[in-house]
Amino acid sequence: MKESIIRAISGLLYISILVVSIISSEFIFISLFFLLGFICLLELEKLLRLKSYALYGVHIIFFLLFSYIKFDSNATILLLCITIFVNLFLIKDLLFIRTIPVFEKKKYIILIFYLISSIVFLTLIPTYNGNFNQELIVGIFVLIWINDTFAYITGKNFGRNKLYERISPNKTIEGFIGGLVFSIIGGYFIFYFTHYREFSFWLGLAIILSIFGTLGDLIQSKFKRQAGVKDSGNLMPGHGGLYDRLDSIIFSSPFVYAYLLIINHVS
Repeated sequence: MKESIIRAISGLLYISILVVSIISSEFIFISLFFLLGFICLLELEKLLRLKSYALYGVHIIFFLLFSYIKFDSNATILLLCITIFVNLFLIKDLLFIRTIPVFEKKKYIILIFYLISSIVFLTLIPTYNGNFNQELIVGIFVLIWINDTFAYITGKNFGRNKLYERISPNKTIEGFIGGLVFSIIGGYFIFYFTHYREFSFWLGLAIILSIFGTLGDLIQSKFKRQAGVKDSGNLMPGHGGLYDRLDSIIFSSPFVYAYLLIINHVS
């Protein structure tokens, strides 16, 4: 009971800080994730058994150029393509290779293009069409939270078939489906109350976030299994590390941003 209360308070504090940053301004929102990115980078470095101060310099440069200044759209598209390419390779390694090769090589590539650049694209999502859309980014976080919450509830109560037992024994196919269904329902209510875009727009986001959010969580679980740890850190009582809390949205963000660019181009 005490652990549940601590977990609830910790989660509520995280959500409150996030929402306040979003409604305050684009600059504060970006700055929050600039700081959170440092913490996630530290936690992932520990998982990968790497210590490099140069990566913090890369983090600063990427945020200055892409998140704050937004210096060149072509460079952003190039970074997006590289990030998605690296993330697709991580999916391939998750599904077909017992040990993700990042522990033997390519650690810098993964840390830069899986973690740092994905957090950059998270900060770019609300301005995909040139304006800072508070409803969009809040809605995306709400969909992620709905998916995580109802995947857990559905899996715990109705789960019978394991989703990927070797990596995450507690995840079930029923839980994944439950998270997806309730995310779609949540997408409808976000559309209904915000009137931002059409329902099909939120339907696409719900599907992308459910699929890639789950994959991101599984990839992080594989990192932790290879590192022999339960959590990436202990910053958030009851939740583990910050990277544990953000793994789904971090991995999803470049795919979401690509989806938004395509929708914006088509419309």
